Amino acid sequence: MSNEHRALFSGSCSSSESDSEAAIYQAVQRTSTGGPLKKLKREASSKLSLSEARQEANMQNLTTNMQTMAHLLKGNVGTGILAMPYALKSAGLLVGTVGLALVGVIAVHCMHLLLRSCHYHCEEGGYLSMDYAHVVEVSFQTGPPALRKFSNFARHVVNVFLCITQLGFCCVYFVFVSQSIEQVIYPSMDVNDHSHDVIFISIILPFVLALCAVRKLSHLAPFSLFANALTLAGLVIIAIDLFQDLPPTSSRKLYADFRQLPLFFGTAIYAFEGIGVILPLENKMKEPEAFTGWTGILNTGMTIVAVMYIATGFYGYLKYGEAALGSITLNIPNEPLYISVKLIFALAIFISYSLQFYVPMQIMWPSLRERISNERWQLPLEYVFRAFLIMFTFTMAAVIPDLGLFIALVGAASSSTLALIFPPILDMISFYKQKKSAEIVKKLVYFNIWSFCVCQWNRCVDKGNYKYVILVNV
Repeated sequence: MSNEHRALFSGSCSSSESDSEAAIYQAVQRTSTGGPLKKLKREASSKLSLSEARQEANMQNLTTNMQTMAHLLKGNVGTGILAMPYALKSAGLLVGTVGLALVGVIAVHCMHLLLRSCHYHCEEGGYLSMDYAHVVEVSFQTGPPALRKFSNFARHVVNVFLCITQLGFCCVYFVFVSQSIEQVIYPSMDVNDHSHDVIFISIILPFVLALCAVRKLSHLAPFSLFANALTLAGLVIIAIDLFQDLPPTSSRKLYADFRQLPLFFGTAIYAFEGIGVILPLENKMKEPEAFTGWTGILNTGMTIVAVMYIATGFYGYLKYGEAALGSITLNIPNEPLYISVKLIFALAIFISYSLQFYVPMQIMWPSLRERISNERWQLPLEYVFRAFLIMFTFTMAAVIPDLGLFIALVGAASSSTLALIFPPILDMISFYKQKKSAEIVKKLVYFNIWSFCVCQWNRCVDKGNYKYVILVNV
């Protein structure tokens, strides 16, 4: 979510746009955090391609295609892959496998819609790069006149959902790490017994506070590389376990109770919610044109991710059946090799907490810092605000300790909005002149918002003394 590479390159708005819309593009000089966008001097009369403009701007630390592919895989393969057997338990072997592929196709299509809107506004407005919230703001400001007054509000809405999603991930990480450590120390304890979860969450709290005291993302880079290596090693060991002593497919149900599908979709959407990393990755590429296309980095990388998800879910559910838990690490045997996997993932996810936490801090803190007139108090109050957000995720994890349900809740409540709701709306708004009249588009946008707010499929899941409402978009 870095703002350092959001700049303007040479070229005016398209001649098909009105003068007022050209003025709007030039007037939008803020990022999602409210900071100014840098401008570059115009050195050529004709427009440059995105890659040529970035080279001319001498943008530093741009990534190669292979590096971008590696970042794309890492950004999409996290705790979600460990919950795939639990997802298929809620849908069945056949329905779950087909459903995962379908959710993957829809998620990637929405990523392409977001990229298309971004590219359109980069060309028309002369931007080198844009983040998610900036695309939303510019789309509304240059869209149908009736929607332009909502541009600032729409930007804030996206930032709110980004914060909810990232803080939701942090809550999931709290629960995951605490349950993994708990199972290593007390292997005979029932994993459905959450009476001791608060104790273990409290034990790791001081370490999370210390890790998140690191303010610069560059200082977290070595920890990220270490977490990547741990995750890869853990997945290899889990694959070894999954392919041993597999029962026949006839021993598992092909489809589950219809009322269980919300849990499946919530978990699947949580796993495929990688849309937040798409624009930052493309913004840092030397050759951004290689990111899209049928055989581009996005399609290739997400195909690999989908195959990994489907394989883990299929063989995980085939092996553990109805005993599949919110994370497959809770199912693997309590033997020295597999105990090491639990510790490996616990450490990797613990490190990843600080990386997920960095995003909401970058969105929320700059606007709060501007309200602090005394610069001497800015740094101490920043640490206080960091501690407040961490305590918030700690409290949510303690209140909802069921890992599987928490993943489904985050996926349905916030991930679905960013991954499935906003991209089609942005596409309709950005290309309303080429598609339909402004009035029809306005009605479609209102209908989508109404559908999101009203047409929800609610399912109450009782677990002991807890009752959760899982929301899945129709």
